[in-house]
Amino acid sequence: MKSITSLLKPAVLSASLALAAAVSLPGQAEIQMLDRIVAVVDDSTVSQSELDERMSEVVNRTRAAGITLPSISILREQVLNQLVDETLQLNIAKRYGVEISDEEVIASIRDLMSRQGLNEAQLSQALAQEGLTLDAFKDNMRRQLKLQTISQGLVRQRIKISDQDIDNFLNSADAQFWIAPSYHLQHILIPIEGSGTSAVAKAQKHAEDIYQRLQNGANFAEIAIAESRGPAALKGGDLGLRKSSELPTLFADVAPTLELGQVAEPVRSQAGFHIIKLLDKKGETKQVVTQAKVRHILIKTNEILDDDGARKKLLDIRKQIVEDGKSFSVLAKQYSDDIGSKATGGDMGWSSPGIFVPEFEKTIENSKIGVISEPFKTQFGWHILEVTDRRDEDLSDEVIRNKARNLLISRRMEDEIQVWLQEIRDEAFIELKI
Repeated sequence: MKSITSLLKPAVLSASLALAAAVSLPGQAEIQMLDRIVAVVDDSTVSQSELDERMSEVVNRTRAAGITLPSISILREQVLNQLVDETLQLNIAKRYGVEISDEEVIASIRDLMSRQGLNEAQLSQALAQEGLTLDAFKDNMRRQLKLQTISQGLVRQRIKISDQDIDNFLNSADAQFWIAPSYHLQHILIPIEGSGTSAVAKAQKHAEDIYQRLQNGANFAEIAIAESRGPAALKGGDLGLRKSSELPTLFADVAPTLELGQVAEPVRSQAGFHIIKLLDKKGETKQVVTQAKVRHILIKTNEILDDDGARKKLLDIRKQIVEDGKSFSVLAKQYSDDIGSKATGGDMGWSSPGIFVPEFEKTIENSKIGVISEPFKTQFGWHILEVTDRRDEDLSDEVIRNKARNLLISRRMEDEIQVWLQEIRDEAFIELKI
């Protein structure tokens, strides 16, 4: 197993090295702690102990991996530059108020344990072998998360992906393979033995009999082994997980029509009759969501109007709409405190699930079309709303384009981070003392 600390990038600290101690014993001269500054980075510093700690960690990790190290002077220069880069980033994170909560640290450690197949006892043992306590490892993880948050957060804003960039990518062969869903299929082939219509009819009858047995609960793999003439017959007909672009055309046409566990009726090709079962599918981008067309009126509370007053005001507005027949749109323009929708009579347009705060979402979900809700409260104030229409919208294309955008950003991220690091180094005051 890899070193636990090597799984964090950039490298995190290993066990501290005690360079000196500050103790005072009767009758002895006081021994002063010596920990000189090896680099000044704006208003921060890098100490000799930090450099030694990181050097020790890098040496231990690379030797364990069987990698030949460069000379100590070259290695020290590399490590010191890394510490300078990290210090610059941590300074920026501090200016932006970036903080990593205990919950985020614990979640990241659990994710690491899951990926490495470790339980808590095994993690503690692995850390002890590297001279680390769990608390020290948590500090290292917090530092790493802070570095990732500030670097990726700021650099992501610099990367501009145009619609043309996305179009060009989606038209590439690389994207066509990437977009294609994957299917895990089982297959039975009943060949046509001989020629003429009687041979075709015989094979078709055999395939239909097998299909009926499968519908009645027969084991697909057992039948495949016994009766299929397909290439994967002795594997129970298991074709494995394949991209649709890697499947025969016939299979690629049938697979998207199946639900998980469903067996397709026999289909014919030149080779014979095929029976296909879908075991699993991955990477499908089709996404149909139910959207709602909503309008609302918001009344905010203030020093003069408390919660009870805002609620009563909305009850009166609702009465004017429901009982007196007044226009929702007119009253929204007159009373609503939502600047964004006030001018359009409270109309918020079509929205997908997950757009609004939970209380607003729940009210939309529970509202019938054309019925004005009772007043309800969110963090923004008190509302009434009306769902004026609903529709099922296929967002598949939008999902694909968003995934493509994120992929293109991630491909550019590493290079852009290096450019950004060089820029902040050029703008900073850096003095190396060694």
